[in-house]
Amino acid sequence: MIQQLIPAFILSSGIASLAYWRQSLSKSGVAGALLVGTLTFGLGGWFWGLLLGIFFVSSSLLSHFKEGEKRQAAEKFEKGHRRDFGQALANGGLGALIALANALVPSPAWYYLFTGVMATVTADTWATELGTLSQAPPRLITTGQRVEVGTSGGVSLLGTAVSLVGGLLIGLAAGLFGRRKPFWQLMLVGAFSGLAGSLFDSLLGATVQQIYYCDQCQKDTERKVHRCGQETRPIRGYAWLNNDVVNLLASVVGGLTAVALWLLFRRRKTA
Repeated sequence: MIQQLIPAFILSSGIASLAYWRQSLSKSGVAGALLVGTLTFGLGGWFWGLLLGIFFVSSSLLSHFKEGEKRQAAEKFEKGHRRDFGQALANGGLGALIALANALVPSPAWYYLFTGVMATVTADTWATELGTLSQAPPRLITTGQRVEVGTSGGVSLLGTAVSLVGGLLIGLAAGLFGRRKPFWQLMLVGAFSGLAGSLFDSLLGATVQQIYYCDQCQKDTERKVHRCGQETRPIRGYAWLNNDVVNLLASVVGGLTAVALWLLFRRRKTA
């Protein structure tokens, strides 16, 4: 196992260093990416690492796409586009644990669980990065009320569509490079598990995620200290349920959705 982890660490170091140079990772984010990448590549193999790589590269590129137009929406987000240690674990930590579980107790279920997790974090990130560019105002997922761009729990047609495409990409890669047949099933698993996890993320954001309010700017935000420097006050949600925890819980839902779809397809095949 050590022989697998060493080249995985070297490869992850190169990718994390490049991401830091591109300002996609903070210093703590580099540590998180190294941990997640080494475990996923080393224990899961190149294919598991490929899915993680697709998520990481695409998300990093999209975070720099039209940054100026997304600056106002970013004021509501808890963190910026430079991912830190917490974000690295929230998006890739569960996948690394699944890779470890598969190395210890191999099972096809881990494969689908991992695919669903990667589809979710990809779908959710794509929805955030591109959905904020929607010309139509987002609507709260619970009530349909129009809200400002970047509001937790707000969804748009564009954001929902790109989340479906993001999950579909992971499913396509899982089907083609994982040599699972028929690969169209993996495409559906990726698309719908990613969408399910992304929508669950929005549901948590609209209901129980901790949200604060800046009295000086008169805006709600995920930040304890607003960008203006003013300390904010909590207005709803649970203190422990920040954006990183929401992302983690959403990825669990996406992973379980993928396993449920796999079991459904397998049951139909044997019926």
